[in-house]
Amino acid sequence: MRKDWIEFDNALHKTFEFSDFRASLAFVNRVGRIAELLQHHPDITISYGTVSISTTTHDAENTVTAKDRELIDAIDAINM
Repeated sequence: MRKDWIEFDNALHKTFEFSDFRASLAFVNRVGRIAELLQHHPDITISYGTVSISTTTHDAENTVTAKDRELIDAIDAINM
């Protein structure tokens, strides 16, 4: 499993921490651009200093697939 991602309920989950809401929002915008490029869109929850992301492949009966692993690798790359 990729660093800090947890697989449960047929999805991959991770929470990222940031200094403030502005930094959280900037990260979400970067994730959104990647999701559009990959045509694979995660569920995102944003709060003041945290962003929680969950991803599953809906058209594969809500299971974790290579699409999810590609997405989380891309998300981790932008958060370095």
